[in-house]
Amino acid sequence: MAEQRRDAEREHFWAELVATARRTVTDGLVVGTSGNVSARIGDLVLVTPSGVPYDRLTPDDLTGVDLTGRQVLGTLMPTSELPMHLAVYRTTGARAIVHTHAVHATAVSTLVPELPLVHYMAAALGGPVRVAPYATYGTDELAEHMLRALADRSGCLLQNHGTITYGATLDQAYDRTAQLEWMCRLWLTASSVPGLAPSLLTETQLAEAGERLQGYGQRK
Repeated sequence: MAEQRRDAEREHFWAELVATARRTVTDGLVVGTSGNVSARIGDLVLVTPSGVPYDRLTPDDLTGVDLTGRQVLGTLMPTSELPMHLAVYRTTGARAIVHTHAVHATAVSTLVPELPLVHYMAAALGGPVRVAPYATYGTDELAEHMLRALADRSGCLLQNHGTITYGATLDQAYDRTAQLEWMCRLWLTASSVPGLAPSLLTETQLAEAGERLQGYGQRK
C-alpha cells in the first residue's frame, strides 16, 4: 500500500512537471527543447529529460535522480542542466525549479550585472535580481555562479543564457519565472525611449513593498 501511494505521488508530480514544461513553450519562455523543469519529493528529483520535446513526454517517460545526480528512475537521460538543479536543492528549501531561455530576460542578462529596480515585484524574488556571470551550460562552474547570484533570492538571470527560479511548488516557481521575464521586458521597453531613462525604485521603497507583499493575497 505504501509503495502504491509513493508511485501515485510520483505520477502526480510528473504530470504537473510536464504540464509546467509545456506551459513554458506555450507562453513563449522556451523554444524547442531549451530550458528545463524539476520537482523534489524527499530525496528524489524528478526532472525533464535532455533533448526531448515536451509535447512528446508521456507518463512512461518519468525521469528521476537522487541528490547526488545518480539516475534512479527512467531510461531517458536527465537534462544537461542537472548540476544547476541539484545545487539549488542542496542549498535551499526549494521544491520546484524552472529554467528558461526567455527572450527579454536573456537580453537583459547581456546588458547589466543586475536588473535595475524598475518595479516593486522584484521584492517577490527577494530583492534586486542579479546576473550570474557566464559559464558553459551544464557545468559545475555555471552552478557555482548561479548559487552566488541566488544568495537570499529565489531567482536570477544567467548571463547570455536565461533565467532560473525556484519555489515551494511548480506553480510558484513558474510564476516567478513569468514575473521575472515581465520585469525584464518592462525595463527594456522603458529604456528604449530616446532621450529618457526609466525612474528606478530605491532599496527603501523596495523593502516597503516587500513587507506589504508578505500579506498579499487570500489568507488560508
